[in-house]
Formats: sequence, structure tokens, C-alpha cells
Amino acid sequence: MTKERRRGFTLVEIMVVVVIIGLLAALVGPRLIGQSESAKITATKAQINNLQQSLELFHINNGFFPTTEQGLEALIEKPTIPPEPKNFQRGGYINAKSVPKDPWGNEYLYICPGENGDYDIISYGADGREGGEEANADITNWDN
Repeated sequence: MTKERRRGFTLVEIMVVVVIIGLLAALVGPRLIGQSESAKITATKAQINNLQQSLELFHINNGFFPTTEQGLEALIEKPTIPPEPKNFQRGGYINAKSVPKDPWGNEYLYICPGENGDYDIISYGADGREGGEEANADITNWDN
């Protein structure tokens, strides 16, 4: 009778692999986290751009931009407070059931008439407060 040798990984081999994975995560993890914030900033700029295009189409159809009181919701449902749009596009101007939030889950601030143009669209960044630097910096349609 011959003894068959069992094949498999020893505890030492498994521990070496776990240590290598841990080292890779420690080196790569912080870089990926930084890229995540950068991606959110880029996504916010793209969303603001899309909102601007929708607002421009609303303006072309109706001759005015939604007021601050009507808000960005006027791009989804026909406003019922004056001024009421006469040529509101069937289905709205955004293909969504609600106005998108910024990538940090905060509402966009919409002001019309704006201080920096016909309207202002602002995301306060990661911290959700005015001002800040890097990921916490404000992202606006006039700086976009």
C-alpha cells in the first residue's frame, strides 16, 4: 500500500499570500480613494452640464428659465406657479422621475435670475457647505 500525498496549500503559503494582498491594498488603496473624489467632481460637472442643456431647451420652448421657486423640478413636471410655461415639453426635459442629486447625495442649488448669468447651479461638493478646497470646493455652472 502506498501513501498518497495530499496536495494543497500550507498555512505558511496562505499567510504569505494574505500579507502580499495586504501590502498591495495599503499601497493602491489611497490612490484609488483619491481617484474616487476626482471622479465625483467630474460627474458633478457633467450633471451640471446636462442640467444646463435641459434649462436651455426649456427656455427655447417657453421663453423664460424656471424661477428659483419653481426650481429644477420644472424640468420634470410642468410648474403650477407663475409664470406657467405655455409650451412645456411632453415628458419633461430630464429623463428621470426626480432631479438628480450630486454624487455626494446633496441637492443642487438653483437660483434664477442668477448672480453669474441667467441662472446659477451650484454643488457645494463633498462637505455640502459653501466654500472649501479640493473635494469640498463648490462646483458651479459658471466655472464649469
